[in-house]
Amino acid sequence: MASRGQSNAAPSRRDFLRYVAAGAGAVGAGALITGCAGGAVRKAPVPTGPPQYGGRLRVGIVGGSSKDTLDAHAPVTHPDQARVFQLYDTLLRYDDDYRIQPALAESVESDPQATEWTIRLREGLEFHDGKTVTADDVIHSLRRIADPADPKNGAVGLSALDLNAMRAMDPRTVRLTLSRPDVTLPDQFAEYGNGIVPVGYDPGRPVGTGPFKHDAFEPGQQSLFTKNANYWRDGEPYVDELVIIDFPDDTARINALLGGQVDAIDQVPLGLLRVLDADPNLRLLESETGSWLPFTMRVDRPPFDDVRVRQAFRLVVDREQMVRQVLGGHGTVGNDLYAPADPLFNSALPQRKRDVAKARQLLREAGKENLTVELVTSPVAAGVVEAAQVFAQQAADAGITVNIRRVDTGEFFGDMYLSWDFAQDFWFTRNFLAQAGSGSLADSPYNETHWDHPEFTQLVLEARATTDEARRKELIARAQQIEWESGGYIVWGFPNQLDAHSVRVVGLAPDKSGIPLNSYGFRHAWLAK
Repeated sequence: MASRGQSNAAPSRRDFLRYVAAGAGAVGAGALITGCAGGAVRKAPVPTGPPQYGGRLRVGIVGGSSKDTLDAHAPVTHPDQARVFQLYDTLLRYDDDYRIQPALAESVESDPQATEWTIRLREGLEFHDGKTVTADDVIHSLRRIADPADPKNGAVGLSALDLNAMRAMDPRTVRLTLSRPDVTLPDQFAEYGNGIVPVGYDPGRPVGTGPFKHDAFEPGQQSLFTKNANYWRDGEPYVDELVIIDFPDDTARINALLGGQVDAIDQVPLGLLRVLDADPNLRLLESETGSWLPFTMRVDRPPFDDVRVRQAFRLVVDREQMVRQVLGGHGTVGNDLYAPADPLFNSALPQRKRDVAKARQLLREAGKENLTVELVTSPVAAGVVEAAQVFAQQAADAGITVNIRRVDTGEFFGDMYLSWDFAQDFWFTRNFLAQAGSGSLADSPYNETHWDHPEFTQLVLEARATTDEARRKELIARAQQIEWESGGYIVWGFPNQLDAHSVRVVGLAPDKSGIPLNSYGFRHAWLAK
């Protein structure tokens, strides 16, 4: 995507490179702080009083590359996601406790069979260009996401929609008819990648309803946004300008915060927590989440096309050590299943424990003793590269040689993304059916394990169509058991989200979604004078 140019007020390319070049010196100093820090640091007081207006908020976000996008419906990297939250709003949203709340829609209701849904928009909504948001825009957005010829991230989650049967009942009301019952539509409407855009939307000149308007965009470098003065949430946003800067390098991101070039960063490297905590003018923001950093095994290619190999790899993992060593204790142990925040999660399955002897036995039975594999890793999220290193050490005890291949973020999410035989990734909190639709069905947009299990698929589809919650829980329990027994994910733990910001930044809070910096909630952040 072509750059839209750069505002003179935004940090320049030269500034960006200076942040990166500054890295080695400050981390060296940081190591001294870590080694000698003793006693409690007297922290600067948190500002109190009502929110203040004005100023420019500068945020450093992990990752980014020349493939960065402003497309409302195709975010991949953390910077993509951060931009989506500023430019666009969804019909529904998740609150800090991961409960669905109204957003652009004041109500979303279904008939008893979950085959007909009615969406009622708030009154007086406007896009950035002043155009009123109407039912036709909602229909256009849903059709764009689910277009079979060019499906976007949320297409599978909206696959039950009859795209030719969507109707505008009046300017604020949409009637949806489904080809099959689907109780997960509210989850889909709350997904950050399913924002509402106007008829005629052009991602090269993005227009949404979000708290900030697009000003300038340089893929792989930075983005500048200006306040949407006609935002539908009363009083928000508070800052006049927002700058999002890509930082593929952890060192550069930390030093930009320590040096005052940015006001907040996401994904604090655990090895530098004490460095940041030793600064009286910085605050750590920690959230317990359902986010996960899986290892991904392609089940359709050797050696992982043999379920015994997949089971062996799961058994070599010391999950407690992973949480201690990779997360510094800032997280919880996983059981090779996602969606622990889902009320219907199958918690009855036994916790998988490390069993090196059993792993060796399975590899012998599979004819894969003394196996050598390549593990592709990248700093796509805090802890990913460290997890690869710890896994390689643990796997060696079972005679497995893991050759780590580290690539940059751009290459990881490039042409080979979703094709690596053995790799890693990151996911935010999602409920089971929504997550399965995103990554565990044959037609999922991010089926990185190439999982295609007929019974699992049938259970997921039946659960989506089941309005009886008790029955739906039974179906999900069986589906999760199948994935626990033979799936391609190693889900070793759920990291707490760790971000950091200047004490001047007020309004961010813990958030169970796992999306950094309070779901990139810069609309409700303000700068104390």
